[in-house]
Amino acid sequence: MRHAAAKNPEKAPRFWRDDALPFIEARAIADGREVCYARHSHAHFSIGAITAGRSTYVHEQAQTEVVAGTVVLMNPGDVHACNPIDDEPWSYVMLYVETPWLTDLQHQLGFAVDLEFRRFAETHLADAELFGKLMALYDVLVDDQPEALAKQSAAVEFFSDLQSRLNPADQPTREPNFKLERAADFIREHCTEVLSLDAICAAAQLSPSYLIRAFKQRYGMTPHAFLVNQRIQFAREQLRSGRLIADVALEAGFADQAHFQRAFKQHLAATPGQYRG
Repeated sequence: MRHAAAKNPEKAPRFWRDDALPFIEARAIADGREVCYARHSHAHFSIGAITAGRSTYVHEQAQTEVVAGTVVLMNPGDVHACNPIDDEPWSYVMLYVETPWLTDLQHQLGFAVDLEFRRFAETHLADAELFGKLMALYDVLVDDQPEALAKQSAAVEFFSDLQSRLNPADQPTREPNFKLERAADFIREHCTEVLSLDAICAAAQLSPSYLIRAFKQRYGMTPHAFLVNQRIQFAREQLRSGRLIADVALEAGFADQAHFQRAFKQHLAATPGQYRG
């Protein structure tokens, strides 16, 4: 188990990970005024709780104010950001769940047996019971006393309940655009390489003008921003294994370590060193 060290624990993000539970990661921010995110997305499912104050929550094309007691949800690939309002203090906790694990749980519960992942329709909600259960799960995860079985059981119980509450089996799914998905997949697969717009268009069989317009409409960011985001997600996985920051920066496709540091902090509101721990 590893926790991120911090010179100022009141302001630096706190990350929790456990090798015995590789499918889930937790993060806590005590003073959200110190962190600002660029619009970004993750390959995993994210759920969080606003524990104090208020902030601006951007989800795809929507923007709303969220306050203490709110639960926020982000499907894999959803473009989002959450930032302070007028330098007001706010705090939150987040859980990041690997999509294959959650998809398997959905299948076990009889949901989405014909899909890779069934998306959640809710993006945020004020539900005191759900908020309490999420905070209880977070407390169990970060507590050093419970053994792995207890933590894993608590995670399965929480996400099973979440699935039943918010994701009924008859929920309609978003209509896919297969060519845009091919473009996104191509960027994901080659994110550490130098990519050209022509190469992405060729892989997706789309014209540059359509790709730029439709890609931003679908994913909330340009192909280049999506590329940088994927490089950050690649780097995140490498840092979790304890690799040197300079090596990760070059392998992820960044020109230099300074560029990597800036991009990483924009996307995760933490430095690579804080994240690696």
